[in-house]
Amino acid sequence: MTRSAPRTFAVKSFGCQMNVYDGERMAELMRAQGLSPADAADADLVVLNTCHIREKATEKVYSDIGRLRKKGDPMIAVAGCVAQAEGEEIVRRARVDVVVGPQAYHNLPRLVADAAAGKAALDTGMPLDSKFGALPARRAVAPSAFLTVQEGCDKFCTYCVVPYTRGAEISRPLAAIVDEAKALVDAGAREITLLGQNVNAWTDEEGRGLDHLIGLLDRIEGLARIRYTTSHPNDMTQSLIDAHAHVEKLMPFLHLPVQSGSDRVLKAMNRSHDRDSYLRILDRVRAARPDIALSGDFIVGFPGETDAEFEETLSLVDQVAYAQAFSFKYSPRPGTPAAAMDGQVEPHVMDERLQRLQAALNRDQAAFNAASVGRPCQLLVERAGKLPGQMLGKSPWLQSVHLDSDAAIGDLIAVEIVQAGPNSLGGIERVQAAA
Repeated sequence: MTRSAPRTFAVKSFGCQMNVYDGERMAELMRAQGLSPADAADADLVVLNTCHIREKATEKVYSDIGRLRKKGDPMIAVAGCVAQAEGEEIVRRARVDVVVGPQAYHNLPRLVADAAAGKAALDTGMPLDSKFGALPARRAVAPSAFLTVQEGCDKFCTYCVVPYTRGAEISRPLAAIVDEAKALVDAGAREITLLGQNVNAWTDEEGRGLDHLIGLLDRIEGLARIRYTTSHPNDMTQSLIDAHAHVEKLMPFLHLPVQSGSDRVLKAMNRSHDRDSYLRILDRVRAARPDIALSGDFIVGFPGETDAEFEETLSLVDQVAYAQAFSFKYSPRPGTPAAAMDGQVEPHVMDERLQRLQAALNRDQAAFNAASVGRPCQLLVERAGKLPGQMLGKSPWLQSVHLDSDAAIGDLIAVEIVQAGPNSLGGIERVQAAA
């Protein structure tokens, strides 16, 4: 059945920062086709850019499709990792118009045109040619922008679907990354966060690592800050650690997932590190940058995890004192080895463990924030706050800071932290002495 070509669109992204980046690029594709952005409730085309890491995230997509259908009859495109993993099942289970995987979304305009013409519009291929060359140039962006440099994963952790939905590890060419970074700065970015499933596995055509790329980005005039996420312990080289000591624009923040404090559980997860090697990496990072803020990921209730092994995770948290961290209950994903393992942990046990873990992580985050009071730093102003005259931004340690200021969005201003809450800080602008 044919239908009118859409004139307005909305993109709703779930999950990781790479999905946020992909969502931004899909929006740019739609704008390049002459479509105007709109709220999801009113748009002719709604793109649901999905995540497949957690079971609830997958079910949320189907719930959103149902809600959209009840409100009207927009064209619905399902993109991202759920689209890649389930493909035609989405078409069977829910009435959608377009299904496109994360390596094929540069074909979204063609797929939308096919759907409008009543043709099948499904593309979950993983072509050898890069999608990035087919994407439009970056135009206007926020002061803090994402830049994907690496995709896919070769680690095959037993709980994870990423190798199946994003494919093998691929590094974008160095020149293309530098060109996009310069375009982002020209479009208004002051801070760039380099993204990848295993971002520190990035290498260029000559085998040089992420530290080399960071060194080149450090030379871009107008770029004030560099971050990167998410890293894998196996790829945390000494040269990258050293960059934290030598590159001023590289922010003092490292997200390095460990997942568990138990060596037996880590082995069952097929993680390439153990507890001791992970802690030794953190020791080297702190030696290079003593003020660094550390972040991590944790899974509780992995199949076979005992009470004693969970206690090992809590003791690791106590030892590291993370500035912030993410924690989740284990969620079996179809097709992963862990889903078929014996010893699946009861939901109520996972609930209790997650509550205890999050209490410890929240304690340490609050302590890190409290220790920031009295600390001077530079703040990147990202947006206006809810109160008159209030502005919001990020500290070098990725803390949200609010203050009264007449600074413009995108400004870097000198502040002093004067108040700390569990999730955000309060600051005052410092008057800088004249040169």
